[in-house]
Amino acid sequence: MNRQHNCDVLIIGSGAAGLSLALRLAENSDVIVLSKGAINEGSTYYAQGGVAAVFDEHDNVDDHVSDTLIAGAGLCDEAVVRYTAENAHDCLEWLINQGVDFDQEESTDNTTKYHLTREGGHSHRRILHAADATGKAIQTTLVEQVTQHSRIRVFERFNAIDLICKNINHKKHCVGAYIWNRNNEKVESIHAKKTILATGGASKVYQYTSNPDIASGDGIAMAWRAGCRVANMEFNQFHPTCLFHPDAGTFLLTEALRGEGAILRRPDGSRFMPEFDERAELAPRDIVARAIDYEMKRLGADCMYLDISHKNSDFIKQHFPTIYQRTKQLGIDMTKQPLPIVPAAHYTCGGVMINQQGQTDIANLYAIGEVSYTGLHGANRLASNSILECLVFARAAAQHIEKTLDHNKKYLKLPFWDESRVTDSDEEVIIQHNWHELRLFMWDYVGIVRTNKRLERALHRVELLQREIDDYYCNFKVSNNLLELRNLVQVAELIIKSAMSRKESRGLHYTLDYPDLADTIKTTILTPTV
Repeated sequence: MNRQHNCDVLIIGSGAAGLSLALRLAENSDVIVLSKGAINEGSTYYAQGGVAAVFDEHDNVDDHVSDTLIAGAGLCDEAVVRYTAENAHDCLEWLINQGVDFDQEESTDNTTKYHLTREGGHSHRRILHAADATGKAIQTTLVEQVTQHSRIRVFERFNAIDLICKNINHKKHCVGAYIWNRNNEKVESIHAKKTILATGGASKVYQYTSNPDIASGDGIAMAWRAGCRVANMEFNQFHPTCLFHPDAGTFLLTEALRGEGAILRRPDGSRFMPEFDERAELAPRDIVARAIDYEMKRLGADCMYLDISHKNSDFIKQHFPTIYQRTKQLGIDMTKQPLPIVPAAHYTCGGVMINQQGQTDIANLYAIGEVSYTGLHGANRLASNSILECLVFARAAAQHIEKTLDHNKKYLKLPFWDESRVTDSDEEVIIQHNWHELRLFMWDYVGIVRTNKRLERALHRVELLQREIDDYYCNFKVSNNLLELRNLVQVAELIIKSAMSRKESRGLHYTLDYPDLADTIKTTILTPTV
């Protein structure tokens, strides 16, 4: 018999989206936050650049909207873009009131104001940041507030397995989730009046990624299995500049480096971005990533280089202390020499379809942050709009939940998780083998540049893997690796099928078979047969 927990609101995910939502709801509701690892392990913690919002007197919301629409290559929902940009300032003020200490500088009239940087695709300096570790500042502040709140329970090292749904008045309602307690390796359940997916993206489906290990597409896969539509899964953003070093792991080099004048160079020291785009290093990420990928393949080079050594040494150390210290540990002095870089999977622009209140196709189920498709990012996310989306849609979801949550509603007895016919696996190596195979063929066949033949090969391989994993899942007890692999394979299929349906090159989706834009602009929507 599995243990059941009850709450008003279950939030699956503990990044900026999930924690900010928890804080907004906890005044009137009992909240459980489910964290797959330690509470500060998510993608938010590792975000370097910052959050975009209009704080400068020379900037305006219309320009923020315009920059976002241009980067999105015609596929953004303009109403959503405007809603996000208009609410950006208030949401940042809320974050500041929680205690986030963004960098400030002294202005010409001896008053202090926030130091704003500029990143690719932005027409103004509008990125609030905390040096080059903005995500860490945001995450640690939110964690401190959440863990001190009496009405928020944090479950660390718990995997969500699947959503639990029930048909009520001919409509599917989410009533909670099955969870796997990694601390005692037991399956438990949570009944919630409202359930929110805030699980982040799926970049771990690729061999090279800037994301932490937990970015395995769990929320997208769970929502799809439950019956939610997904959209624009073919648009996977590859960050142009991850550090290329055997001991670096997945260390990102923030776009703010290029915003402050860093230059991309070939191994011979020559600059190449002006040959690809008039905006050079400040072109949107899809253009920069493709240019780097092209040069690497053309030259047979392992990497390209990012050079900011022409800037003042003190300026570099002051603005990029985390990067300076980390690269110095690896034997590279960025004040004197260029940094070796490669592109890496960074952000999932598509996801679970939601409305402007964060609602999915299933009643009482919401999705916010990178797991969701709002229409904000279109075919390519504008830099520093990601945490912004988390904050704006967390507030929107909180407002809707506050209005619709029935505090008098009784808790349900959920169905038991039946594992009476499964056994412990003695073949964990199968999971590891499938894991590596999946990430490698996704990188090779469904990466920065695609073709019909590559996508067909990828689909064939993923269908074989799905059959193996489904058989494995039915016969053996769950584990973290099995749950993540099951979700990654599902998300891989959604990415491949979305990519196969787009007969053009737009934004982050570039295919040699259809190099031009199509005459008709449309969002890719996949509907499950559940």
